[in-house]
Amino acid sequence: MTSQSTANTPTPDQIRRAPKVLLHDHLDGGLRPATVVDLARESGYPHLPDTDPGKLGLWFREAADSGSLERYLETFSHTVGVMQTRSALVRVARECAEDLAADGVVYAEVRYAPEQHLEGGLGLEEVVEAVNEGFREGERLARAAGHRIRVGALLTAMRHAARSLEIAELANRHRDLGVVGFDIAGAEAGFPPTRHLDAFEYLKRENNHFTIHAGEAFGLPSIWQALQWCGADRLGHGVRIIDDIEVGPDGEVRLGRLASYVRDKRVPLELCPSSNLQTGAAASYAEHPIGLLRRLHFRATVNTDNRLMSGTSMSREFERLVEVFGYTLDDMQWFSVNAMKSAFIPFDERLAMINDVVKPGYAELKSEWLFQQTASTSGSAESAG
Repeated sequence: MTSQSTANTPTPDQIRRAPKVLLHDHLDGGLRPATVVDLARESGYPHLPDTDPGKLGLWFREAADSGSLERYLETFSHTVGVMQTRSALVRVARECAEDLAADGVVYAEVRYAPEQHLEGGLGLEEVVEAVNEGFREGERLARAAGHRIRVGALLTAMRHAARSLEIAELANRHRDLGVVGFDIAGAEAGFPPTRHLDAFEYLKRENNHFTIHAGEAFGLPSIWQALQWCGADRLGHGVRIIDDIEVGPDGEVRLGRLASYVRDKRVPLELCPSSNLQTGAAASYAEHPIGLLRRLHFRATVNTDNRLMSGTSMSREFERLVEVFGYTLDDMQWFSVNAMKSAFIPFDERLAMINDVVKPGYAELKSEWLFQQTASTSGSAESAG
């Protein structure tokens, strides 16, 4: 628990209004259930397990919670299955930006794999252009609704496929048009990041940014390869770095050399608590490594991963962390600044977001909290008198 646990503990409404920064969110894992139903009807997609939006949303969450990898992967076959046209991609990206903005997210990097959206006849360039258009539309609609958000795209290559260099080149062509970086995703075991060294070497030559899904299922070797062989800027998940940290019976903490390197180098960890529980990387929120990593001052960030499958949002993630670890507005600001520092946009733009949006937003909420506490104390004193 944070040492400031008795101070400025936020309410759910304050958590929602707090300026949050999201680095790890999958486009095909965040659709609205009603949108899945609409797009399936429009495209003639016949495989949905239910056409009632409420029941379908519940099915997605239960399938992701089932412990069955087959059922978990089936959830993505349905979302990707209805994202095969230009109009569908524009709509999903637009709604993604709107939903995140309504939840208080001011900056987000949303990832997707262009190679998974070609079944309807689109080319890779057309997929990227459609998603970028949707994000821009979503940003405009969010502003009209009184919310501020900036969304950058991360282009993902699948670990089991052989198109990573092609996708890296695609990301580089669109780097000033809404794409801010590159990623690889998919099963870690059997598909090490070193299979894609040509893509990472290309990106480094082009001075481009990339993150790698590592340290979620496969553990420390995956993290070591992502950092030392591939040169990743960030770790997608990275939660298994906890395996290189020992906590003795007396509470004394010892970091192994990899954990020390990750902390010393300020390598950002894209932690996704709810998703980590579903995949077995943590047994409960109380046992999630984020508590210890926060206490040890790793560059930890809070993320959603797949909002539909986990039935979550950034606000819900923070609500659970506040409840379990006693986190305060100060802690929320710490996580948010960490994430903004680690974003793949230019330094001056990151700094402007921190100084002009994130810090003022939390300062306002802390003043509001203090005013409420003062009013409450004054009211109690008057009642006692």
